[in-house]
Amino acid sequence: MRRIMEEKQNIGGLFDRIAKTYDGLNHGLSLNIDRLWRRKTVAKMQSSEHVLDVAIGTADLTIEMLRQGKAVRVTGLDLSKEMMAIGERKVEQLKRKGTLDKNSEVSFLYGNAQQMPFADETFGAVTCAFGCRNFSDLDAGLKEMFRVLRPGGQVTILEFSYPKNPVIRALYDFYFTHLLPFIGRLVSRDKTAYTYLNRSVKGFVWGEAFVQHLKDAGFIQEHFEPLTFGIATIYTARKV
Repeated sequence: MRRIMEEKQNIGGLFDRIAKTYDGLNHGLSLNIDRLWRRKTVAKMQSSEHVLDVAIGTADLTIEMLRQGKAVRVTGLDLSKEMMAIGERKVEQLKRKGTLDKNSEVSFLYGNAQQMPFADETFGAVTCAFGCRNFSDLDAGLKEMFRVLRPGGQVTILEFSYPKNPVIRALYDFYFTHLLPFIGRLVSRDKTAYTYLNRSVKGFVWGEAFVQHLKDAGFIQEHFEPLTFGIATIYTARKV
């Protein structure tokens, strides 16, 4: 646990190191199932003119919400400048190709999700994909999401979880403990990033336990939906 907390203190640097290979590894190692997860997540999110995408990374979730017409303007927050640089290039390339509306606005801002540089009640919706488990203080991050969300707004979170089925869980454990770190090291040439991924998922909360953290932050109407045998979960909740 202490090692994970130390890694989370420098999470931006960790993702900076693997930024160039991140998208390829993510899509390849998940057999593109992560794309389906994002589509389902965005389908469940509340449409809003201005959305905050916490831990925007390379902007895959933001791109999907623009494609589905769930946002006109997105502000992305992240601690990895290299990931955001890739995300910014992807958005601009898709605009030039005509895949995304040229009038859509996406801004990338370096910042900490636990101390957001935004005024209270700034955004109509808040999203976060695979970022919450990287917070050094989950409750602080969720409370910040609540603070910057307007009344009536929705938070939508996609995060790794753990399968309950013992057979699926055993296969998942083997993949996450042995295969994923090996392939991740081989492709990214980083010795620690993908072993951190394994540890961060195993040490995180999911399901009802995560919902309780949402309640503690002040959210209501909490709901969660496991995906692909429980490997990932979508969480939604609202602010009164």
